[in-house]
Amino acid sequence: MTGMGNSLASGARRNPLRALLKSPHRYWLLAILLISATHYAWGAITPPWGDQKVSFVPADKVCGADGALRYCVYRDQRGTNGDIVYHLHGRNLDEQIWNDDTYFTALVQQQWQQGKALPPTVVTLSYGKTWLLTPRGEKPDSGLLDDMMARLPAIEAKIGVPHRRLLMGESMGGLNVLVAGLSYPSKFSKIASLCPGVYAFSPFGPRSDIQAAMVRTGADPKIAMGAWLMANQYLANDGEWQRVSPLSLIERAGPRYPALYLSNGLYDAYGNYEGTERLAVVGRRHGVKIEWHPLYGGHCAIDTSSLAAFLIS
Repeated sequence: MTGMGNSLASGARRNPLRALLKSPHRYWLLAILLISATHYAWGAITPPWGDQKVSFVPADKVCGADGALRYCVYRDQRGTNGDIVYHLHGRNLDEQIWNDDTYFTALVQQQWQQGKALPPTVVTLSYGKTWLLTPRGEKPDSGLLDDMMARLPAIEAKIGVPHRRLLMGESMGGLNVLVAGLSYPSKFSKIASLCPGVYAFSPFGPRSDIQAAMVRTGADPKIAMGAWLMANQYLANDGEWQRVSPLSLIERAGPRYPALYLSNGLYDAYGNYEGTERLAVVGRRHGVKIEWHPLYGGHCAIDTSSLAAFLIS
């Protein structure tokens, strides 16, 4: 019997599958294997098989750099109208995004190309995947606002001084264009801020205020934490926050300030709808010309038709 037992154990070691099939738990094990295989197969066939792409003629592109600032200049092949739109991109993008045929910028170009009027030159600016325009402060990463404004004349010396300067940005870039345009209102004629990171509370305020805002807006807690960390990377305290908060900057605005185009999705996971709507209300109270486009959708739902018209009018 001992020899037979040793023989069976040796056989199990040589053929583990045979031993598995003879196990008293074999049905459970087979069920788990079947479920795992089905899950793997379903995951392999259910992701999208392609991308919806925009049919348009990509703009001619020339890129360069000035210090840490990278940029690309985009001109429609039909010509341009003498204006410059400075495009400040969203998080994890770069200065190459304007001609991406799966991005909203392609829809803007398509709208322009379907009309008779020539569009502006577009200059997309980038300091990397993630950045926030702030004046020089206590944090080592601060000061990009000063740096960008100091470098724009060198870019325009190469491509020509514009009739008008416009700003456009989405998400992180939407906040950045508000900071730049409302800090230097005499430099820009229009600001298109899409799904911007505008908050009706300070990231340096009481935790209870932040938690209450997350409840009101339905913000994703992980995303809210990321926004809080980014603010603390570029800003040291509430005083520095108030220097860049669009809701603080708009309080000194008047009718001569740049016209604003604001849009946001009602179900923005960043919790930005509340702040952007308030910005529109306060701006109108101060006499600023404002187009406010509340949209039924999530983060960075964009009405490209009205946006394209705003930038070209």
